[in-house]
Amino acid sequence: MMFAISLTMNVNINDKIGTIVNDIVPVDRVAQKVNRKLQLLHIDSAGISKTSDADMLSQTIQVSSERIKDIKAFMAALLTGGRIADINRDNGQLIESFSVEAIHDVPALKFYSVNLSPLLVEMESTIESFGALSKNELNKLREDGVLADQLSGYDNVLTDARKLSRAFSANVTKLYTANSTQIVDATQFTFYAFIAVLFIATSLLVIFTISISRSIAVPVTAIMRQIRLLGTGKVDMSNKIKIRSKDEIGLLSEDFNKLTKEINDIVTFKKVIEEDDSLEDVYSRLGKSFSEKCNINDFVIYEVSSAKSKMRPVQPIILNPKEIFCNEEILDNCELCKVKKTGHTISSMDYPDVCKQFRRGIEKVHLCMPMIVGGKTGGVVQFLFDDHNYEEELKYKRMFKAEQFIKESLSVIEAKRLMNTLRESALKDPLTGLYNRRFLQEYTETLVAGAQRKGKSVGLLMCDLDFFKQINDLHGHNVGDAVLKETSSLISKSVRKADLVIRFGGEEFLVILMDINEGESMQIAEKIRETIGKSKIKITDGTITKTISLGISEFPSDTESFWQAIKFADVALYKAKETGRNKSVRFIEEMWSEDGF
Repeated sequence: MMFAISLTMNVNINDKIGTIVNDIVPVDRVAQKVNRKLQLLHIDSAGISKTSDADMLSQTIQVSSERIKDIKAFMAALLTGGRIADINRDNGQLIESFSVEAIHDVPALKFYSVNLSPLLVEMESTIESFGALSKNELNKLREDGVLADQLSGYDNVLTDARKLSRAFSANVTKLYTANSTQIVDATQFTFYAFIAVLFIATSLLVIFTISISRSIAVPVTAIMRQIRLLGTGKVDMSNKIKIRSKDEIGLLSEDFNKLTKEINDIVTFKKVIEEDDSLEDVYSRLGKSFSEKCNINDFVIYEVSSAKSKMRPVQPIILNPKEIFCNEEILDNCELCKVKKTGHTISSMDYPDVCKQFRRGIEKVHLCMPMIVGGKTGGVVQFLFDDHNYEEELKYKRMFKAEQFIKESLSVIEAKRLMNTLRESALKDPLTGLYNRRFLQEYTETLVAGAQRKGKSVGLLMCDLDFFKQINDLHGHNVGDAVLKETSSLISKSVRKADLVIRFGGEEFLVILMDINEGESMQIAEKIRETIGKSKIKITDGTITKTISLGISEFPSDTESFWQAIKFADVALYKAKETGRNKSVRFIEEMWSEDGF
């Protein structure tokens, strides 16, 4: 009913609007211009009768002739269609130009045109007769009073034309009003019709609701109450839907109880991992959820490091790369992993041998799912199933639930990875990429505890480039930065991966040698010194060579205070500087004259 009413009223209103826009408005617009032209002609007529200047009189007659021609052009455009150019004849400037189509649906237009045309002809004839006279003749006619008599007749015709135009404008206004009124009436009718239809529909809805509520209201209301709680983030497992029957409503209630339990598991999982301290805890809980909640025991969670193009298994903890089900090459080149490269799930049950990196001879089907973190593949979860009777349980039960746990964990993983990245950047020197003094301050206790537990010594090498200030003075700070970068790289390559190289400040570097024997510190210090002394560092206009001085101490043989051992290395460094530079000096007790640290 609403559609029928809307369609009928829409057609009617569109028809009226079309009449107004396409017929009435253009006619009214042109009628106003005709009225204005006639008014200006009346002003011109008064000017002709009063003007004694022959040139001015001739110009006024010419302008009046052009205005009459404009009116005739306007009327022709209304009847046959065309372009209307409204020109200010006093200065020759274009006021407005627009196109109109032939108007046929305005009854008064034909009457107006038929009656106005002879008046325009008579007016044009009078004006043209004036225009044919010379200036002397016009002056003589004006002096004899003949011009005034002729203008009197011209004014009478002009007055008739103006009355006719005003009457026509009034008829156009009435026509506009009539169509507008019909549009308003149609709109009001539509509104009241809609009210009536809505009343009927509401009445039917009330009757239908009363009928339905008697049979299904109780269980559905209970389900709705639980849904509202779920919408607010609350899952009340103590308020399960009571199953009163075994019909469709009973089955719906049973399925809803199962759904509520699954949602509760996922919500609880999300809350727990948000409070975990590390990514390892999150991965561990995610793996536990796969096993306990999804009944999937064979899986591997890989963490992807796009910056290093590597991926590593993080759950379960795999000590031997051969324990994974994929080729080992993917660990060093994550782009070999099809899921990492494409960013979507792949499954060997949909297409056997879909992934070339999956090891041959393993009698399992695999499904690998990406973990999209920060818009990139930040991890891959690989699920494995025995190669028989897996499709229904895999696709419709286990995997759907496992995917929900993965989705809930992504935002937490992203946040914790970001925090780790921010923390890592705060502990590293931006120029050299080495750890900074803040790192040393935060991890001193860990380093000391590890050394004491193992009963090993820690070597401390305080390194300082010789005459580094000259580089900045002679070559500029850009070259100085390049020298610091190259020096940090050379020092790092001269020690083991287990050792730590720290930018201690300016051109000073601290090397922490882990688990060393007596005397090894001096050997490594000499290795660093010789490596840097032999290296040629490229700069813009050639190469330069630099030397380095080193101070050496050992913890805990020199002192049981780790920071005092660093101070001893610094004292030995100054001794190396004082005695000629480009040397390694081992701290001895005589170098320290203070009573305390």
